[in-house]
Amino acid sequence: MPGSSSSHHVSRRAALALGLGAAASVALPGPRAAAAVSAASAVGGERLGRSGVQVASGAPRLPKLAAKAWLVADHDSGDVLASYAAHRALPPASTLKMLFADTVLPKFGRASVHKVTAADLAGIPYGSSLVGVQAGTSYTVEQLWQGVFLRSGNDAVHVLASMNGGVGETVRQMQARAKDLQANDTHVVSPDGFDHKGQVSSAYDLTLFARAGLKNDDFRGYCATKTADFPAGGKKTFQIQNTDRLLTGQGVAAYRGLIGVKNGYTSHAGNTFTGAATRGGRTLLVTVMHPASGYEAVYRETAALLDWGFAAAGRADPVGTLVTPLSEQPKGAAAAKPRAGAAGAAGAPVAAAATSHTDDWAFGGSAAVAVLAGGGLLALRRRERERPGGRRRRQG
Repeated sequence: MPGSSSSHHVSRRAALALGLGAAASVALPGPRAAAAVSAASAVGGERLGRSGVQVASGAPRLPKLAAKAWLVADHDSGDVLASYAAHRALPPASTLKMLFADTVLPKFGRASVHKVTAADLAGIPYGSSLVGVQAGTSYTVEQLWQGVFLRSGNDAVHVLASMNGGVGETVRQMQARAKDLQANDTHVVSPDGFDHKGQVSSAYDLTLFARAGLKNDDFRGYCATKTADFPAGGKKTFQIQNTDRLLTGQGVAAYRGLIGVKNGYTSHAGNTFTGAATRGGRTLLVTVMHPASGYEAVYRETAALLDWGFAAAGRADPVGTLVTPLSEQPKGAAAAKPRAGAAGAAGAPVAAAATSHTDDWAFGGSAAVAVLAGGGLLALRRRERERPGGRRRRQG
């Protein structure tokens, strides 16, 4: 799909890219410490490490936004068209499941069958969103991933993690995958995205996860699925619906051309969303993290930024770039910091935007963890499932 193809923009993107393959993995104690690390590293270009809205002079006027961090990028070229606090470390909620899928999804054939045990369901945090996986019931891998993508089911996540060698091993693999993607703001504590202390990501990193995931046909298919039939034991099934409101049109207008990808919510973290949409042969990625208030705000701000991005594409120079995974770079490729005078260098013009942001944010404590299995999970699912009319679950 068309991006900017001129040699001017190619060299500009090359100058913006900053690889950090030699950097050691850093254990991040909390969001403020992580923010300091990311500001210094500025993966994707120096301007992405700055505070304030980053957008090229002469670009269309940005919509009014309340999110604590956001980013708009071209999926194919990797050009970042505009951003705010791109590397700010914030709790990702269930958008972290994109990294879980990037890591685990390629490992099991979708037709493979797994009979769930109580041990598979141990350690799911209390208050989790659940799809209704039952111990003693067999599921295909496809059905488990539908539970992850459509209902953000932490029960399905823990079963797949158990199949992958356990939660600890899956966390290790996810952190390694994040490092390969150069998602250096991300610190993984659990594969489900729940409110675990120190579990953080950023608008930039979540966008990298979505871009990587959409290269996989199964990932793309799952995140675009609106409804599916899920096993209820025996030969019975029940219908599950995708909680991505821009896809289904529940509560907000469905966004024309939307591909997916993943929404998230916890009571401590607030709402997060990464969306991708295609119009006129161009695909854009938008991540919005933690609008000030309102359950629909994350979807409305994502839609507004997608509209802005389609209007700005081809009219605004990039302010940064989505870097290439280390594993996809040519052997011996040297990463260089952008030189003065390149796009994103100090002094580049920044257009004023009709946005109002506050930097105050308090990190919520970790949730209590209960060991839940079998029938107990079903009871919790019934209690925590989002009810008709848009009432919230604790996590989604």
